[in-house]
Amino acid sequence: MREEFLLDPSVTFLNHGSFGATPRAVFERYQEWQLELERQPVLFLARRLDGLLAEARTALAGYVGADPDDLVFVPNATAGVNVAAWPLGLQAGDEVLSTDLEYGAVDLTWEHVCGDLGARYVRTPIRLPVTSADEIVETIWAGVTPRTRALFLSHHTSTTALTLPVAELCRRAREAGIRTIVDGAHVPGQVPLNLRDLDVDYYAGNCHKWLCAPKGAGFLYVRRELQRDVHPLLVSWGYEGDDPSFVSRHEKQGTRDSSAYLTVPEAIDWQREHDWDAVRTRCHELARRARNELGLEPLTPDSCEFFAQMVTLRLPEDAPEDLKDRLYDDYRIEIPVSEHGEDRFIRASFQGYNDAADLERLRDALAALL
Repeated sequence: MREEFLLDPSVTFLNHGSFGATPRAVFERYQEWQLELERQPVLFLARRLDGLLAEARTALAGYVGADPDDLVFVPNATAGVNVAAWPLGLQAGDEVLSTDLEYGAVDLTWEHVCGDLGARYVRTPIRLPVTSADEIVETIWAGVTPRTRALFLSHHTSTTALTLPVAELCRRAREAGIRTIVDGAHVPGQVPLNLRDLDVDYYAGNCHKWLCAPKGAGFLYVRRELQRDVHPLLVSWGYEGDDPSFVSRHEKQGTRDSSAYLTVPEAIDWQREHDWDAVRTRCHELARRARNELGLEPLTPDSCEFFAQMVTLRLPEDAPEDLKDRLYDDYRIEIPVSEHGEDRFIRASFQGYNDAADLERLRDALAALL
């Protein structure tokens, strides 16, 4: 399947998780949308775009288990979290509860929002390695106080590649009257998702990562009764009329290229045509092999409950400081190495274009470098 993608064949690419990669056929459809726009910009933007976006939203909504009118396109999950952070009605002394496993960019979002409003962003430490979903739930829930107004969680964490038990936490939060915001950047295309079943208030996801759509395609889902208070970061033509809709406010934001959004249905269809359930199963098995064969400490039990197509392992204390650079410069392996507190981790991503030979190249390189 490697030939279906545009990736440099000289690189062992084990970092799909950072930015994704788009199949050749999907990318070509993306370029076709751009060409259609340039052939007749007025026809495309002023007369056709609303309908085209509605069709794309309908396809995406069916894929993630939502009503098309309950989600809007955004450039990425971080943008969606930024939109969701402001309408919570936070006041001085309120708390937004989270964990110390969240993506750094959205940590900065919450620190900024809470700082402006006099609220607190509380990051509950999660002990690694984790041993059970119940342990994670109880650790996070122990951080709830009478001042907790919102719970913010990653559905699947970035650095640690850990699937969190967000369904149970959303259920508890809803019973307690606490708003829930979930960062699903790594979920669509990698972890099964049904937003109706999840019963979350706000959910931001990416289509350009594991769903393999072009870069700049994400979405924000908002529970229907909360949508009136949710506003985009840019106010534009979507506010025309006496009662502009949630979708209108977010989709009509001046002149921009929506080709990445319009290509999302193509990405969904492409994965279905290539039996992506079987691909995900094969990739999870590669991640399991990496967990069990690389000789490094895993962060989770050996179960798809905790990891899917990415796996993160703890590096030994004496691992070279320049390990990431040496893996790339000496072995042409693209893979992230990161810090978390006093620990250093390596995260391997396995997508449809990866195979056992990629894992073996990583194993041999680490054996030589560690």
